[in-house]
Formats: sequence, structure tokens, C-alpha cells
Amino acid sequence: MDWVFDAGRPCLHLVNTLRSRHLPAGVELLTSTDALAEWLDLAGFGRETVTGSDLKKGKSLREAVNRLLTAEPLADDVRLVNDTLKAAPKPPRLRLENGTLHREVPTPANPVATALAELAADAVDLATGSAKVRICAADDCGLRFVDTSPRRTRQWCSMARCGNRAKARAHYERTKNR
Repeated sequence: MDWVFDAGRPCLHLVNTLRSRHLPAGVELLTSTDALAEWLDLAGFGRETVTGSDLKKGKSLREAVNRLLTAEPLADDVRLVNDTLKAAPKPPRLRLENGTLHREVPTPANPVATALAELAADAVDLATGSAKVRICAADDCGLRFVDTSPRRTRQWCSMARCGNRAKARAHYERTKNR
């Protein structure tokens, strides 16, 4: 699968699993439970067993986060993110054994729900922070990214992909009638 992890934030990496949003149905990358399992693993959440319900929740979260960050927020989206956060990872605890402190990290009951909760928490931070979320200016792209450029004027998801193609097209248009 052609996963892209250069959006600047984990929640936007999830949003970008639906490509070509300019097309009526887009191009879905989370086509199966195996695809979501692979994405979670590559995104750093570990290789987990994903159920059909997990896949549905992941896609629902993805679309809610997309609307929260790039469109008019809906009350249902806020509710979905908050419900997803209920599976947030438990904080580590200290254990004292023979005079030595040990760090214990509780094992989550549902690792996929915990991963989705971490993505929801990232979306909350992004939605309420000062970072600017942009949509790639290329007509045939639509990937979301965090604009960290000094003047907040970045247009392309990637200069290597969309920016380079746009500049090449503009150059061709300028020089084709010379």
C-alpha cells in the first residue's frame, strides 16, 4: 500500500488514508481490517488484530477529524471524538520491588481502540492549537497537512510530489508558445 506519513501529525496521517477527495468516492486505502492493521503498525501503534467494528470506527473517526480540522465542526463529530477518547491509554504506574522502583504500563483491553483514542487526542490538540491545517493546492491531490512554514503559506503536501508537478506544468505553459 502507498501509505504517506508526511502530513505533520498522526491524526492527519489517518485522514489521508482517504485519497483523492476531489473524486466522488475518493480512493479508499483502508479497504480491509488487514489494511488498517498494516497502517496502525506503520504509524507506530504496533501490529494489532483489527475487527470489522474497529475498521468502521477508524473510518468514522477519520471523517470526523477531517471535518473538525478542515470544515465546519459538527456536534456529532465532537461527540465521536470524545467517545473515542474514553479508550485513552492508562497512565504508567510505579511499583516498588525490593527497594527498586519499576515503571508499569498497563496493557490496554483493546489496543486498537487505544490507538484510535491516541489519534483522537492528537486531533483535539491540533484542533484547539495554533497550527494551521491546509489542503494540498493540487487539483488532483487533496492530502491534508500541517503548515509549519515560517509565513504559513505552504501550498503543497509535498514539493517532491505535487509542488514539483505544479511548477513543471507552469513552466511548460510559460514556454510552450515561445
